[in-house]
Amino acid sequence: MPVESPLPLKSSPAPKPATAEAPARTGIQSLYDQYVVPTVNRGLTLTHGKGRQVWDDQGRKYLDLGGGIAVSSLGHAHPAIREALARQADVLVHTCNLYYTEGQGRLAQRIVGLTGPGKVFFCNSGAEANEGMIKLARKFGHETGRYEIITTLNSFHGRTMATLTATGQDKIKQGFAPLLPGFTHVPFNDLAAVEAAITPKTVAVQIEGIQGEGGVNVATPDYLLGLRELTKKHNLLLLWDGVQCGYFRTGRWQSYQRILEGVPGGKDFAPDAIAMAKSLGGGFPIGAIWIREPYQNVLGPGSHATTFGGSPLACAVALAILDVVEREKLADNIYARGEQLRQGLHKLAAQHSIKEVRGYGGLIGMVVAEEPGVVVAKLTKAGLILIPAANGVVRFLPPLNVTAEEIAEALRIVEETL
Repeated sequence: MPVESPLPLKSSPAPKPATAEAPARTGIQSLYDQYVVPTVNRGLTLTHGKGRQVWDDQGRKYLDLGGGIAVSSLGHAHPAIREALARQADVLVHTCNLYYTEGQGRLAQRIVGLTGPGKVFFCNSGAEANEGMIKLARKFGHETGRYEIITTLNSFHGRTMATLTATGQDKIKQGFAPLLPGFTHVPFNDLAAVEAAITPKTVAVQIEGIQGEGGVNVATPDYLLGLRELTKKHNLLLLWDGVQCGYFRTGRWQSYQRILEGVPGGKDFAPDAIAMAKSLGGGFPIGAIWIREPYQNVLGPGSHATTFGGSPLACAVALAILDVVEREKLADNIYARGEQLRQGLHKLAAQHSIKEVRGYGGLIGMVVAEEPGVVVAKLTKAGLILIPAANGVVRFLPPLNVTAEEIAEALRIVEETL
């Protein structure tokens, strides 16, 4: 039998949520608030770095395996970069490209030696390198009226109007219509979709070997070999965006060499042009396009140019980095450290909120259950800097000279944090 309360019950007022006070803005943050265009949601205020470590304005130390988004190929404050900058700054900083300089010629020779017969155009960034490849394709197809380029969904090629349009992610295009005509997006790793998208106006196919920003999606060997055959059949250029996945990041000079390692016919694979940047300068802005024979002279005098690209200072740094990579066998190092990281993450996946691990070498994607930005914030608080990506992925982008001990430390932080 129900028992009635002797007095009517009064409802308690709902508790007021505690008001979280935003932390006071520091002097540096206030400068950004007042003077810097807010295109990025920034986190830490970093003051200095050494090796694979960085420090913030509170004196806290972090293990930086984000590498400035795959840029810091030798980590922070590497002596070879410091010495190259100081030495070259004392000789010749800038001339413009109306003149010859030794460093640019030597760097182009080194890139051609690593890649294959062809020539190199120098610029300042990955977006410029991809933009240059788009112009190469349009110039190549101009006389026959071909200008359309097929790219893939979840790709990322830059933020200029052409490379923005080439990118297969709608979220970065919002507010910038009308976009540049002449681009078609098809699913990644779908050869039939590429073939179906070819029209009489198609001139090229542009892809990444590993989609970094798109979620560390790796091209399959069959897809790459099939694309090469398909583009040759239809007289299309195969444009390779190696800005993030190139420059030894997978343990090989370009990611197609790692993906096709040991695959029949893989050694003969070569794109028609490759965009490079990021790790090429180790933090000093430089980009490049390698263009293979017989397309190396399509962009003749007056068709494309740059004021700063391939400056004496930039080329001196890039040459010094190449010397260190070769002398210290850093391609082999990042190959091994990538395997160590992959195996460690696979072991953690069973007990932690890690759904999948993919990628190679210094480009490893960890698919997480939470929003990647939230996971990155937790790991940063624990002392590990990583980079979020699309589709639920957190990226490891360590310098090529990262050590086994530092990878072990990163795995420990992931295990304790997730």
